Amino acid sequence: MIRLIDADGLRRVLSMTDAIDALEAAFRDEDPSRSAPMRSSVATPAGTLLLMPAAGERGVGVKLVTMSEFNPQRGLPFIHAAYVLFDRETQQPEAMIDGTELTALRTAALSGLATRKLARADPRRLVIFGAGVQATAHLEAMAAVAPVEEVVIVSRTPEAAGALAGRAAGMGMRASVGEPSAVARADLVCTCTTSRVSLFDGRLLAEGAHVNAVGSYLPDQRELDTETVRRAKVVVETREVALAEAGDLLIPIQEEAIAPEHIVADLAEVVRGAVVRTADDDVTVFESVGMAFEDLVVARAALDAAG
Repeated sequence: MIRLIDADGLRRVLSMTDAIDALEAAFRDEDPSRSAPMRSSVATPAGTLLLMPAAGERGVGVKLVTMSEFNPQRGLPFIHAAYVLFDRETQQPEAMIDGTELTALRTAALSGLATRKLARADPRRLVIFGAGVQATAHLEAMAAVAPVEEVVIVSRTPEAAGALAGRAAGMGMRASVGEPSAVARADLVCTCTTSRVSLFDGRLLAEGAHVNAVGSYLPDQRELDTETVRRAKVVVETREVALAEAGDLLIPIQEEAIAPEHIVADLAEVVRGAVVRTADDDVTVFESVGMAFEDLVVARAALDAAG
């Protein structure tokens, strides 16, 4: 029997902390680059279709993802997705999972894991760029791993920004809608947008800040300017994926501002003990474009939790 797990069901069975812990165990125990090929991308009349398969100790799975740039203007999520999980041994289908919620959960949980490993102790001031599904999930993820007291939401859509600030206030945080210059006081910055150009001036970024950059997934698309990347100790999911897809890194490389060796570690190395932050004033960046391995890990954790 195939288990159906919708968005509400996924939220019920798997907490953000559970997802972070599952990803930490997976990056410690497995080689993510061996579990999933590079995703396939197909241009569609309304945007992009991604095919993201993975196979490993946790089974076999595939996610189909559509990305529609103008959906947020229609009041719809930028990303829609469906996920199918198969048994590792028999390859029988075990579950169909809401891929949109799975994507939001695993992306934010991955940023939570990176923050747990890379941010300095007791980060309390958070700036989130964006006010959509990923921004909301990242608010939850940051609260799960850090004693956040103050949140500033920066968005092109004031109504959505106000709603997310209200959500943060309901979680006991001081929350406001602000401008990009808020990064000057930030301990944590999460960029969760569809922007194709940099979101803030890297010269303003506070010393010691940790940045989770998750919105850029194409070589010509960026959320971080060259100065931010140049200042930072950069960690990625895997070097292969980052150097193929992450415009935040590829554009500065093309400008000859940095070299590929500017990446100091991948996430598996960090989870296994590699030291990245050596001083409180180090700036760290976790650059994420998303991997099918992560979907498989969180999908299996959800099915196990659902019984």
